[in-house]
Amino acid sequence: MSKMVKMMITSLVIILALGAATILFILNLNNKDDKSSAETLDEMVKYAYESPEITTDLLDGSFVRIQFQIITDGKAAQEEISKRDFQLKNILIKELAKLDEEDFKTALGELEEKIKDRLNELMTEGKIIDVYTINKILQ
Repeated sequence: MSKMVKMMITSLVIILALGAATILFILNLNNKDDKSSAETLDEMVKYAYESPEITTDLLDGSFVRIQFQIITDGKAAQEEISKRDFQLKNILIKELAKLDEEDFKTALGELEEKIKDRLNELMTEGKIIDVYTINKILQ
């Protein structure tokens, strides 16, 4: 065989091997994502903090009783947020005082995001990943 044919066959084998390795890597990556999402859910529950139920007045004079589940990124952050309970209550009262009854029907997600951002400004150990409303009663 000529030198050119040997070089082409070698190049073709290398390209096929790299292609097969890439496909295996991508398939493996997808399987790991499925497992990590289950672990993530377990971690979310493990490192969650349930805020105390808070009752406060709103901008339009109505009242709300609300409670949040705060998801942290680890045990240190979970312990810190439980120590910052008084600051959490303060943030909630201030943010809720700006809202009226209609805001709870249309902008609850925005409230959760604001609370998350405000808490992350205070955190020194870890961070807040997400905030979920778990109890809400308007009066």
